Amino acid sequence: MQDDMARRVTAELFGTFWLVFGGCGAAVLNAAFPALGIGFLGVAFAFGLTLLTMAYAVGPISGGHFNPAVTLGLWSAGRCANKHVVPYIIAQLIGAIAASAVLWLIASGKPDWVPKGFAANGYGDLSPGKYSLTACLICELVTSFFFLYIIIGTTSKGASSGFAGIPIGLALTLIHLISIPVTNTSVNPARSTGPALFAGGAYIDQLWLFWVAPIAGAMFAGAVARWMFEPDTMVHTTVVEDRSTA
Repeated sequence: MQDDMARRVTAELFGTFWLVFGGCGAAVLNAAFPALGIGFLGVAFAFGLTLLTMAYAVGPISGGHFNPAVTLGLWSAGRCANKHVVPYIIAQLIGAIAASAVLWLIASGKPDWVPKGFAANGYGDLSPGKYSLTACLICELVTSFFFLYIIIGTTSKGASSGFAGIPIGLALTLIHLISIPVTNTSVNPARSTGPALFAGGAYIDQLWLFWVAPIAGAMFAGAVARWMFEPDTMVHTTVVEDRSTA
């Protein structure tokens, strides 16, 4: 039992590390080369690809959450056991902070590098498009709701078995295309926490929004899923069948 939990939390740590390192790294390391950079589209696909690749790599072990909002959303839907919630979230935070630290070490190796926001999330003056707190709150609530809803729908009984990672990864890509100009895209409290700790200052002060909104949106999606999907059809977690509710 202890070995099973150790494998699960390690999978969540590695998966979240890769998500933050790959997604935020694509943004931070390419920002210094705007003429050659990958732009919003490239960053959006970077996040989607990191999720897609790790979902298949470690999804069979932990269910491939890599996100406290996903863990709590699946818990609210009855698809994540109580005993997994806190260990998963701790592992996700460690993975995100470790990835941000490694990314900082790499990025700071360039002599004229300026960290700026370090791919952190923000509203108001810290929003890429200077969107208001209300606009950013609504954006994060809606995108987090549909992200979790897509996860549940594509992994329920009757969905194409083994292919869930593709629509889930594409959903995260689409979410970034929508919300990068608004909040720099969170939908993931761990992803927001790691970069904010290194960006510091006001980014830490605004971090609360990127915990409250994604978790609220995801848990609401989980509650809706309990109504829309019959209990006996909700047999999967993310990419493959997982017995985390056992």
